[in-house]
Amino acid sequence: MEAIPARARAYVACVALGALLCLLPLPFLHTPWWAVALLAALYAGCEQITRWRALGTFYPVLLAGAFLLPPPAAALVAVPGALLSPVAGRPRTPRRIWRAAELVVAVWAAARVHWALGGRDAVVASDFPYALLPALAAVLAFCLVLSVLDGGILAFAERVPVRRAWRGLFLRSLAPIGVHGLVGLMMAVLWRSPYGPFAALLVLLPMCVSAWVFAQYHRERAAHQATIRALVQAVDIKDGYTRGHSERVGHASTMIARELGMDDERVEVLRFAGILHDVGKLGVPTRLLRKDGPLTPEERRVIELHPEYGHEMVRGIAFLGEARAAVLHHHERLDGSGYPYGLVGTQIPECARVVAVADAFDAMTSTRSYRRARPVAVALEELRRCAGAQFDPRMVEALVRALARHGWHPAVTAGEEPRVTPPAESRLGARR
Repeated sequence: MEAIPARARAYVACVALGALLCLLPLPFLHTPWWAVALLAALYAGCEQITRWRALGTFYPVLLAGAFLLPPPAAALVAVPGALLSPVAGRPRTPRRIWRAAELVVAVWAAARVHWALGGRDAVVASDFPYALLPALAAVLAFCLVLSVLDGGILAFAERVPVRRAWRGLFLRSLAPIGVHGLVGLMMAVLWRSPYGPFAALLVLLPMCVSAWVFAQYHRERAAHQATIRALVQAVDIKDGYTRGHSERVGHASTMIARELGMDDERVEVLRFAGILHDVGKLGVPTRLLRKDGPLTPEERRVIELHPEYGHEMVRGIAFLGEARAAVLHHHERLDGSGYPYGLVGTQIPECARVVAVADAFDAMTSTRSYRRARPVAVALEELRRCAGAQFDPRMVEALVRALARHGWHPAVTAGEEPRVTPPAESRLGARR
């Protein structure tokens, strides 16, 4: 983001001013400054490591400070690490100021709640389980403040619609920050114990190991996603006639999945299913995909093998889960006349029924060299006409509702030579 909108600059300035007000009482505090310096240095070091290794923000030290120190001193712990940590994108200085300001406000709020509920005395006395209650309240306050501030920056700087900017931020962050809060509480209790700060630092070791394992998982997932992108690009190169079709089917599949109330993990799986549904074309001879004349029965049987080819290609990618079944069964029909296995009704996996509707919808609403795109309303009427025999009526109605709410902006396939007749894959059936 090279240019920051004026309203975003004003928002950041207001949060920064709030952070300065949180730090204003520092000269009048009687607090162990060596502890503030040690925690600040520890947090700065952790931020350098975690940001460099793409492990995300490391909150246990900040929350330990909130449990150990007065609110202004606890807020100060976040400043050096936030200002010195690497940031993605430009301009870097405003991004660092924003990060420091929101953490100062969030840590101050957490420490204030913890202090007001008598949490400091409970930590000093190692009074369990009472110490858990103020700590839980502090973690909730920390999480809430971060969610509110992050939603604001999404609305003002990224121009996310206000009704969507804050949606889900608090709930998504509550579990990971809760874990960090528990580690921070363990650090604070050990810090105040006879074993001192050194014992508290040892608590971070298993946390760092688990964060490293988590990062390795995400790197493996990123590698799989890169493989998926390469496969889709290969399909687009081989059959440029339907370039962009896979991505649009993935988008339509996520719209249907969200309308059906599926959780975020399943929505992501459905997106991959839509993107990969035609990857088996890589196993079909190019001359058949681009053939202009009529298909022989043998050529049709070869093309109808592409779902099985696709399933073989993706079966080893474990995180795809049920998306692999969608790749295999997206050409099945409810009446049993589909392929490759002629499954009937609910024998067809749910994910495949979703992708089948998304696939047919995009095929009808995309401009091809041999015909113009059908209007969305006409395509939906065709889907409704075929519901019950070819398509699952529940999936069709979910797509209708999603389109009524969000609309549809189909991309026009471009870059291919004009043809008089459609390619073989498109001639497998006008209603797919």
